[in-house]
Amino acid sequence: MTRHLPRHLGRAALAGTAATLLLGLAAPAASADSGPAAPSAASRDAAHRAAGAPKTLDTLSRFFSREGAVTKAAADPRVADGTVPVYYLSPDFVAGEKGAPIARLEFLAGKAVSSDGQEASLWMVKRGGSWQVVNIATGDDETHYARAGAKKAPGGTVFHEPQINAWYVRDDREGDHARVLPLDKDAVRAVGAEGTSVAAYRERVRKAYGDKLPGSAYEKSGKAGGYDTGTSKAPDEASVSAPVTVASSLAGAGALVALGVSGTALVRRRAARRQD
Repeated sequence: MTRHLPRHLGRAALAGTAATLLLGLAAPAASADSGPAAPSAASRDAAHRAAGAPKTLDTLSRFFSREGAVTKAAADPRVADGTVPVYYLSPDFVAGEKGAPIARLEFLAGKAVSSDGQEASLWMVKRGGSWQVVNIATGDDETHYARAGAKKAPGGTVFHEPQINAWYVRDDREGDHARVLPLDKDAVRAVGAEGTSVAAYRERVRKAYGDKLPGSAYEKSGKAGGYDTGTSKAPDEASVSAPVTVASSLAGAGALVALGVSGTALVRRRAARRQD
């Protein structure tokens, strides 16, 4: 199935069919990874306020009414309490940087529900000194898998491998005892039902994406899209200057609505994929 992203995301989108990962430069083999940066309570609160702002609620009303299931006036969107950090497979981890965490913070997410039961995921980043909603995606993958991961491995790190649209949780054990556990069928196909060690997972993603780094023949051929990674800082601590740079390793996950770009909300659908 072909998935489309808004034009301004095109350079950041990775070709899922080619398993592209636009990452940093290669580095020496890594030791056991450390945990990724976590957002502060203040950041999570500020992101939640952005999710519940009147402008966001108005956009949500238009989002939920886009196919006529409910009218804009009747959509009455409600934003659930709290936000969750969303981590993506870390380019430094794939490149083999010593001590690199398996995943890095990309954005904070919240869940919205319409009066007729439709669900949407709100994506928030810090931009220009304040937290803003930059995308809306159909469904609630981000909050759903955060809950599923916390249940399967309390204290672990839930993360997404966007190139194959797989969700995992890395348990909280350290060193050679740490494991990567699957949270959906895409992840099961990648690492097996019982999961795999962090070391084995690192080797798998290195083989899958290690030849697709910037500067590689793959990138020079134009297949990698020429994406400029910009900043590698986590969005919780750095102001994001581009319209949407939270998706520094975004695959074509689909179903995005970009907010605040030329004053127009661009609607895309994320195909239903919940299989668990």
